[in-house]
Amino acid sequence: MSKPFMFEKPLGMRDTLPEMYETKKQIRTQLEAEMEAWGYQLIETPTLEYYETVGVASAILDQQLFKLLDQQGNTLVLRPDMTAPIARLVASSLKQAAYPLRLAYQSNVYRAQQHEGGKPAEFEQLGVELIGDGTVSADGEVIALMIASLKRAGLSHFKVAIGHIGYVNALLLDIVGNAERADTLRRFLYEKNYVGFREHVKNLPLSSIDQRRLLGLLKLRGGKDTLDSAKELISTEQGMSALAELEELWNVLESYGIEDFVKLDLNLVLHMSYYTGAVFEGYGSKLGVPLCSGGRYDELLGKFKRPGQATGFGLRLDLLVEAIGKTAPKPKQTCIMFSKERRAEAFQEAARLREMGEAVILQDIAGVVDVDRMSEQFADVLYYIGKAKRGEA
Repeated sequence: MSKPFMFEKPLGMRDTLPEMYETKKQIRTQLEAEMEAWGYQLIETPTLEYYETVGVASAILDQQLFKLLDQQGNTLVLRPDMTAPIARLVASSLKQAAYPLRLAYQSNVYRAQQHEGGKPAEFEQLGVELIGDGTVSADGEVIALMIASLKRAGLSHFKVAIGHIGYVNALLLDIVGNAERADTLRRFLYEKNYVGFREHVKNLPLSSIDQRRLLGLLKLRGGKDTLDSAKELISTEQGMSALAELEELWNVLESYGIEDFVKLDLNLVLHMSYYTGAVFEGYGSKLGVPLCSGGRYDELLGKFKRPGQATGFGLRLDLLVEAIGKTAPKPKQTCIMFSKERRAEAFQEAARLREMGEAVILQDIAGVVDVDRMSEQFADVLYYIGKAKRGEA
C-alpha cells in the first residue's frame, strides 16, 4: 500500500469551504425550522454504533459500512444512516414515551465507496421519523412535510415518485412462484436496471401473458389513473391491498393540495428487505439521482424489542444544494485596520459594532502582506481606525 500524498483525503471525503458552508448552513436552518413547525423534535445519536445492533439492522449494505474495533474487541460502525439509530433510541432512552413519536435529525452519515463510484463517503442528512402510527395519514404527513421542506429550502422544480413495495412483491411472487426468483427481479428494479429486467423476463420459462404482466410493471408510472392499470396486472389480496393504500394515500396528498408534486411509480424499489409499505423518492430537475427518499418500515422497531409501525424520510443536504443551484451571498463583514498606537481604540470600536450585530474583523496593519488586496476584499466595509468615515483609505 503506497503512502498517501500530503494533501490527499480518504476516498469519498470532502472539504467544505466557507461559501459552501454558509450555503448549507442557511438551507439547514430552513429545513429544521420547517420540521419543527410540523411538531418534530430534533435529536442526536452517536457517530459510532455497535455493528451487531445498528449495523445489522441498517438499510445500508454491509460492504458500505465503515467498521472498526473498540478496546474490548467489539465491532463498531460509523453510522451509515439515521433510521436504525433512532429505532435504538426509541427502544431505550425513549422507551417510556408514548407512541406516536415525531423525531427529526441532522447528522453526518458514512458509507464506504468504491474507487470508480465518485460518490461522497460522508455526507449530511436531515430527516424525520414518525414512529408508532400505522395509518396512511402518517405516510401522507411525511411526504407532505418532505415536499414542504424542499419548497422552504428554495427548490421550486421537483417531483416525488411514490410506489408500494407490497405491490411489487405480490406481483413478482404471483408470477414467478418463489422468493428466490422474485428477489432476482427485484434486484433489477432496485438498481434501476430496466434493460436487464426486460432481458431477464424474456428468458424466463413463463407464458406470454405472464411475461407481458411483468413487462407491464415497468409502465406503471403517472397519475392516479395508474392504479387502474396496476389492478389489471394482479388479483392477489396482498397486491390489491397495496393498491387500496396507494389510492387512499393519493387522496391524503390531494387534501394537502400537493398532488402536482407527486407521481406514482409502481416499480420503485428502495431496498431489498427494509421497507414494508409505501416508498418514495424526490428528484430535482437538475439532478439525475434522488436527493431524498423514504417510506414505511413496520418491522425495524421489533428488532429492538419495542415493536411499532413507522415511516420517515431522509434528505441529502449536498444534493439539495446542488439542485437549488445557488450559493449564499458572502456575509457582510466590517474590517478595521489599526496600528499598534490605536489598538485600544480599535478594540473598543469593534466591541461597539459587534454589540450592534455586525461581524467585525480586527486586523493589525503590520500583519498585512498586501494592503491593496486587503482593501479590495473589504472595499465596502473597510476603514482605518481614526478616520472620520468608513471606506476611506
